[in-house]
Amino acid sequence: MSAAAAYVRGMFQWTVKREGIIAPDERPPAVQSIALGVQHIFAMFGATVLAPILMGFDPNTAIFFSGIGTLIFFVCVRGRVPSYLGSSFSFIAVVVSAEAIGGGHNIPVALGGIIAAGALYALIGVIVMVVGYKWVEWLMPPVITGAIVMIIGLNLAHVAVADLSGVASWYVNPAIGQTNNLFLMTMGLLTTAAVVLVAVYAPGMLRRLPILIGGIVGYALYFVSVNLLHLGPAGADISFKGIEKAAWIGLPNFTAPAFDGHAILLIAPIAIVLVAENLGHVKAVAAMTGKNLDPYIGRAFLGDGIATMISASGGGTGVTTYAENIGVMAVTKIYSSLVFVIAAVVALAMGICPKFGALIGTIPSPVLGGLAIVLFGLIAATGARIWVQNKVDFGVTKNLVTVAAALTIGAGDLTLNSGDFSLGGIAMATFGAIIVYQVLSLGKAAPEPETESESAA
Repeated sequence: MSAAAAYVRGMFQWTVKREGIIAPDERPPAVQSIALGVQHIFAMFGATVLAPILMGFDPNTAIFFSGIGTLIFFVCVRGRVPSYLGSSFSFIAVVVSAEAIGGGHNIPVALGGIIAAGALYALIGVIVMVVGYKWVEWLMPPVITGAIVMIIGLNLAHVAVADLSGVASWYVNPAIGQTNNLFLMTMGLLTTAAVVLVAVYAPGMLRRLPILIGGIVGYALYFVSVNLLHLGPAGADISFKGIEKAAWIGLPNFTAPAFDGHAILLIAPIAIVLVAENLGHVKAVAAMTGKNLDPYIGRAFLGDGIATMISASGGGTGVTTYAENIGVMAVTKIYSSLVFVIAAVVALAMGICPKFGALIGTIPSPVLGGLAIVLFGLIAATGARIWVQNKVDFGVTKNLVTVAAALTIGAGDLTLNSGDFSLGGIAMATFGAIIVYQVLSLGKAAPEPETESESAA
């Protein structure tokens, strides 16, 4: 048997196991495996669909390429790192900025920038495969990775507020009225409340689906209030004409990329953010499974980078390993990679149903804003969680000042513009945090001042 054949055969061999912890190279019985695959679709669904909507991309296309990306990742890691690749929120802020190039909704140049980010990401994966991953941990210790993740959430806050407050609704449909936002804001806040209540109080696995269930609740409240009771402003009704016209089966709306130097410089640095994110996810899966996955870190970067390039080549978003699905594995104790292959196939089937995309397109802006308020806040809070889990000491001035400067730059979206060269707030904060931290680490810092309690002791 050739080496290639043995490699492929090893990927598609799982030992059946009916109880207890199920490892990546094991699988539950067939029926249970299918059910678990569908469950992972529900876990990733809300965020994977919301991200392309916020970027102005086609959600059907994003779902389709999330399935393809998951299969690419599976092949690259030889099925040993169970993960689902969904739409990355790290791209939203820079993609929205890139789309403004040329004075319009320029999705093709944004896609070109995402491809560049994927290429840089894949290159980092190859380097890690050759020289190892320790340099990544040295370059981006937990104090830096936590700050980067928090910056992404804070940088996106204005997008969520614009949707929830009705500003985005007015921009799309001026007939709604720019100042009449009390009703729209109320709908958004009720959606946020639904997400929070489901996440905290829902029983069993329903607690794993707060975005999906909260979105359904918000949509239903909006429909009843506006379409049936006519309580909202004129022009705010949900229209279902697009669903009626859409076919049941059809290819997604593919979009060809265009390459612009400005957009590439704006978006490509997000690869560094994805590296930090993916590294944390691989470490989390390794801790849960009790297996050493360090040899697969470079492969994981490579797979994610290739998947991002393929996705953007057809009009999809950049993709990343999903914490939502890692959370499902933590609850079920089932880490079988076969489950993710099944989930990917289901996603491909959903991606070729235009009616599904048309339905997603009817979600009102305030409902999206209500979901985004929680999602973007959770991204920011995850950064703090990284600090807590890794016991980052903010009594050390080097850590404190590095994070303080980075958060202000990222949240304020400080953008560097010089001719055709541009760096957005996320990239500026990311590179700034890395450079400042490493420079401050070169010399011997002065002793930290004692606190009053330390002095008393």
